[in-house]
Amino acid sequence: MGPIFQGLLARRREGGALFLPLVDQERIEPSDSAERAALLEAAGADAILVGSSFTLRDRLDPVVAALKKGTTLPILLFPGSALQICRHADAVFFLSLLSGRNPLYLIEEQVRSAPLIRERGLEPIAVGYLLVGGGGRTVHFVSGTEPIPGDRPEIAMAHALAAEYMGMHAVYLEAGSGSASPVPPATIRAVRGYVSVPLIVGGGLRSAALAAAAREAGADIVVVGSALEGPVSEETVRAFARAIHGERPVPAAIG
Repeated sequence: MGPIFQGLLARRREGGALFLPLVDQERIEPSDSAERAALLEAAGADAILVGSSFTLRDRLDPVVAALKKGTTLPILLFPGSALQICRHADAVFFLSLLSGRNPLYLIEEQVRSAPLIRERGLEPIAVGYLLVGGGGRTVHFVSGTEPIPGDRPEIAMAHALAAEYMGMHAVYLEAGSGSASPVPPATIRAVRGYVSVPLIVGGGLRSAALAAAAREAGADIVVVGSALEGPVSEETVRAFARAIHGERPVPAAIG
């Protein structure tokens, strides 16, 4: 485990969960990225994730470079493929989609991306990636896999434990970007009680209250994407930060 992830976990031990907003490089202009990064840092983000399930344009490099100009926070890649490895970032979630059985996302993309990660000097953070529930249609379609049923926490528990035994640094429970519903708190709670590695939760967290519920269920790191896309106020982002860090959200600030 490298110094960037160790530093984040040290902050986690101070209390609450970590707040990682997800920036989709397909949904923001490079010219707006530095300002967005500054806003996210001022509002209480702990790091910034960048990535997309599906890309049409080669704009990862300019977006990440611009984000770096606007913040001192670590920039972590959340890649959909080996094509989304950028030298301007600080670290990368080295994902293995363990909930599916598609070899492309179990090992093939990892083999393609590993030399690029080393050559570009990024810190790899090995993450067992589990799709849970049926709400995130894009990632299910692109990956060609079926998610773990949301009402079968024991299946998620077994996959998460396998990730830990395989040496992963963390487990990520993902409902899917823009999902109508998040990972069920009961599933988060069950997995948190079954593994000892850090637990990341994202997808479907459309309000600060839902983000707080993920933290209360046991998430160590909470990822918020779609709810913070487009024009967004600092107070809206700050409401998510308060909820995730363990402070009561301000209802009027929830976008």
